Amino acid sequence: MSQQDDDQHEFDFRWAAEAEHKEPSARARMLAARWRENPPDPVPFRPEPGPVGPRRSSWVSTAVVLGCVAAVIVLLGYIQTRSPY
Repeated sequence: MSQQDDDQHEFDFRWAAEAEHKEPSARARMLAARWRENPPDPVPFRPEPGPVGPRRSSWVSTAVVLGCVAAVIVLLGYIQTRSPY
Protein backbone atom coordinates (compact mmCIF):
# COMPACT_ATOMS: atom_id res chain seq x y z
CA MET A 1 0.00 0.00 0.00
CA SER A 2 1.16 3.48 -0.68
CA GLN A 3 1.39 6.32 1.79
CA GLN A 4 -1.61 8.02 0.17
CA ASP A 5 -3.82 4.95 0.81
CA ASP A 6 -2.78 4.93 4.47
CA ASP A 7 -3.69 8.60 4.82
CA GLN A 8 -7.13 8.01 3.31
CA HIS A 9 -7.87 5.15 5.71
CA GLU A 10 -6.71 7.01 8.81
CA PHE A 11 -9.52 7.89 11.19
CA ASP A 12 -10.41 11.57 11.07
CA PHE A 13 -11.18 12.72 14.63
CA ARG A 14 -12.51 16.11 13.54
CA TRP A 15 -15.01 14.44 11.22
CA ALA A 16 -16.15 12.14 14.03
CA ALA A 17 -16.49 14.99 16.54
CA GLU A 18 -18.60 17.02 14.10
CA ALA A 19 -21.03 14.15 13.47
CA GLU A 20 -24.68 15.14 13.96
CA HIS A 21 -25.76 11.83 15.48
CA LYS A 22 -23.61 10.15 18.10
CA GLU A 23 -24.62 6.64 19.10
CA PRO A 24 -24.45 5.90 22.84
CA SER A 25 -22.09 3.24 24.06
CA ALA A 26 -23.24 -0.31 24.69
CA ARG A 27 -23.11 0.25 28.44
CA ALA A 28 -25.24 3.40 28.17
CA ARG A 29 -27.82 1.51 26.08
CA MET A 30 -27.84 -1.38 28.57
CA LEU A 31 -28.35 0.92 31.57
CA ALA A 32 -31.07 2.90 29.78
CA ALA A 33 -32.97 -0.32 29.01
CA ARG A 34 -32.57 -1.59 32.60
CA TRP A 35 -33.65 1.73 34.12
CA ARG A 36 -36.76 1.92 31.92
CA GLU A 37 -38.04 -1.25 33.60
CA ASN A 38 -36.65 -0.65 37.08
CA PRO A 39 -35.49 2.90 37.76
CA PRO A 40 -32.73 3.28 40.37
CA ASP A 41 -33.51 4.64 43.81
CA PRO A 42 -32.48 8.23 44.45
CA VAL A 43 -29.08 8.51 46.11
CA PRO A 44 -28.27 11.47 48.35
CA PHE A 45 -25.32 13.61 47.42
CA ARG A 46 -23.64 12.79 50.71
CA PRO A 47 -24.58 9.65 52.61
CA GLU A 48 -25.54 9.76 56.25
CA PRO A 49 -22.46 9.77 58.42
CA GLY A 50 -21.89 6.45 60.12
CA PRO A 51 -20.55 5.86 63.59
CA VAL A 52 -17.05 7.21 64.00
CA GLY A 53 -14.63 5.06 65.93
CA PRO A 54 -11.72 6.32 67.97
CA ARG A 55 -8.85 7.59 65.86
CA ARG A 56 -5.26 7.10 66.73
CA SER A 57 -2.93 10.01 66.66
CA SER A 58 -0.63 10.36 63.67
CA TRP A 59 2.26 10.28 66.16
CA VAL A 60 1.28 6.78 67.24
CA SER A 61 1.27 5.57 63.64
CA THR A 62 4.63 7.22 63.00
CA ALA A 63 6.11 5.63 66.12
CA VAL A 64 4.85 2.19 65.08
CA VAL A 65 6.35 2.51 61.58
CA LEU A 66 9.69 3.80 62.86
CA GLY A 67 9.77 1.05 65.49
CA CYS A 68 9.24 -1.61 62.82
CA VAL A 69 11.98 -0.10 60.65
CA ALA A 70 14.38 -0.02 63.62
CA ALA A 71 13.54 -3.66 64.46
CA VAL A 72 14.29 -4.74 60.88
CA ILE A 73 17.61 -2.85 60.90
CA VAL A 74 18.63 -4.46 64.21
CA LEU A 75 17.57 -7.91 62.98
CA LEU A 76 19.57 -7.52 59.75
CA GLY A 77 22.62 -6.35 61.71
CA TYR A 78 22.34 -9.33 64.05
CA ILE A 79 22.06 -11.73 61.13
CA GLN A 80 25.06 -10.13 59.42
CA THR A 81 27.27 -10.43 62.54
CA ARG A 82 26.26 -14.09 63.03
CA SER A 83 27.06 -15.11 59.45
CA PRO A 84 30.45 -16.85 58.98
CA TYR A 85 31.33 -14.94 55.78
